[in-house]
Amino acid sequence: MNVLAAAILSLFLAASASAQTITIARRGTQPSRQGPVDNFTGSVRVDPLFQASDPARAMGALVTFEAGARSAWHSHPLGQVLIVTAGTGRVQQWDGRVDEIRQGDVVRIPPNVKHWHGAAPTTSMAHIAIVEQLDGKSTDWLEKVTEEQYRMSIRGPSTPHASPQTAQPTPAQKLIGDFSPKLVELTDEVLFGDVWTRPQLSPRDRSLVTVSALIAMNRPDQLRSHFARARDNGVTQEELVETITHLAFYAGWPSAITAVTVAKDVFEKK
Repeated sequence: MNVLAAAILSLFLAASASAQTITIARRGTQPSRQGPVDNFTGSVRVDPLFQASDPARAMGALVTFEAGARSAWHSHPLGQVLIVTAGTGRVQQWDGRVDEIRQGDVVRIPPNVKHWHGAAPTTSMAHIAIVEQLDGKSTDWLEKVTEEQYRMSIRGPSTPHASPQTAQPTPAQKLIGDFSPKLVELTDEVLFGDVWTRPQLSPRDRSLVTVSALIAMNRPDQLRSHFARARDNGVTQEELVETITHLAFYAGWPSAITAVTVAKDVFEKK
């Protein structure tokens, strides 16, 4: 084997080995871009995650919609999967109801189904979008979503085919009921849908912050629901009792005694 042939074979083997090697795209190494104005309404940021690489044909991106922002109507020849990572948003297929989507929801969009997705009017929303290419094409972009279409009444975070009569109440509806629909909307979308889903604090840590503030302000009515929420978010009874004891020195004994009374009632019912 001559030197040239040996060199070519060496390069081929190196390329083959490289193709079978695990690669890591570090956070921040892939530049973000603004969502094209022809395809989106409002402020939208697209962070590429991975591109299609033969023989695979899937590609993914993290898309962040500011409040009120949304995509235009569009479809995908092989469908799409959305994984909501933060906030509260909306999704709708042509001639269908508008569905609310929240952090942790997974949305599967069938091939060639005309649809749009974006943030709620008062909160941001981010999702990972995964699509596949067919003959080099992943998306067919269509007309913009009108304000009237965007503002259609929504179906809450219940089962996909639930009717309004059978839909489960949202967290705010459990607290407020139907007495103030606008306050319910703001509480669900802004407080629980945005503030409580920001990734900078885990739900567990956010519960500790909230409970501590409510103890210090001596707010027993709000403490009752947030003690239960803290337990659901992974805060133990022992940690909550210790928080009350610690705050007795900073918030005062009366506030601590009130908090203990509420906690005892909540924990016994739990």
